[in-house]
Amino acid sequence: MVVDSIMQILHVLFAGLWTGSVLFVVGAVLPAASTGSISAPAMTTITTRLAWLTRISAVVFVATGGHLAGTRYTSETLFMTGRGQIVVAMLVLWLVLTALVEIGCKRLGGSDAPSNVQQAVENTRPIWLAAGGVALLLLIDAGLLAAGVNW
Repeated sequence: MVVDSIMQILHVLFAGLWTGSVLFVVGAVLPAASTGSISAPAMTTITTRLAWLTRISAVVFVATGGHLAGTRYTSETLFMTGRGQIVVAMLVLWLVLTALVEIGCKRLGGSDAPSNVQQAVENTRPIWLAAGGVALLLLIDAGLLAAGVNW
């Protein structure tokens, strides 16, 4: 019971930190960068830190989410119940968001980024808008689980 509580807390803590960081980049960093307020070195720092947060969160999510799913669901209930399908949807959304963030970070501030930050923002805007949408869907999905929704 204590281990389950710790796993749940870690899972939610990292999920909030990660999705919130993605939404902050989309809603605050990119608009500032598109006006020239953020330098290329600063953008590299931001994207490097977000990429590392994504990678560390992935390890935490595998450990905590795997534990939670393994102790609360069987393969049958995971795929045959509404609540289980919400969990599977969360897994899919997590994989998609991880890919979007990794690609966006590499193209925006990493080795593939142009030296012009404004151009890099413009080039990666669709990726980041998709990432923001997926982050919101993940939060909605988590809200459904927290509310005890079971279709």
